[in-house]
Amino acid sequence: MLAIATYGERILGQAAQPVQLFDEPLAALAEKMLDTMKLAQGVGIAAPQVGQGIRLFIMASHPNDRYPDAPLMAPQVVINPQILQRSGKMLTGEEGCLSLPGERVQILRHESIEVRYQDLSGEWQQEWLQGFVARIFQHEYDHLEGLTLVERLEIQNQGADA
Repeated sequence: MLAIATYGERILGQAAQPVQLFDEPLAALAEKMLDTMKLAQGVGIAAPQVGQGIRLFIMASHPNDRYPDAPLMAPQVVINPQILQRSGKMLTGEEGCLSLPGERVQILRHESIEVRYQDLSGEWQQEWLQGFVARIFQHEYDHLEGLTLVERLEIQNQGADA
């Protein structure tokens, strides 16, 4: 299991750099991240959370103790993600974070988003995500921008829609 950075560690406040090499070390990192996320009972994990300042995260929604109503999806490796469009409708939902153990907060997120990202082979993918999976994507995307739930909550409380 990789060590998970906790709130206050510098890397969590920094914007991640684009991935340029789609090679075996990248695939190995993604596999270790997936194993770490599963052991921590998460549904997503971003590279900065494991000390890597690159634009990579894993989404793997599944019912577990932390999210008993989560939908089941195959693990998805997301590299160099972009959010192309956001729905006007926003929903509040409870979120936790592996970097903020034991904390749960209500976060306002877009109900659906259109996204574009690269997979492990460097191929571009594009899709609309909705509901809980869209929430995971937005949460992990925040990590790549140097935002944790603490900063997202501050933005939300200021009335900004970033």
